[in-house]
Amino acid sequence: MNLEPSRQTKKTKSRAPTSTPALPATPTAAPTSPAVSSCDDPHILIAKRAYELYRERGHRHGNALDDWLDAEREILSQIPPV
Repeated sequence: MNLEPSRQTKKTKSRAPTSTPALPATPTAAPTSPAVSSCDDPHILIAKRAYELYRERGHRHGNALDDWLDAEREILSQIPPV
């Protein structure tokens, strides 16, 4: 006589494959930056632009300082003098 409880394998429901929506195949032009208002927070603008540069570079690590300095140069050149 078998005294161990029977072990049944858990059956899982098969999931339908999910797909991500396809992006349009239109080429995107380089974004043109509008003039920066002096009331915008430059730190936020620089951080966003540095991240854009990081993405354009193909998400390669090791260039954070260069991305930040390039972004800072671009953003600060767009802020009108007071």
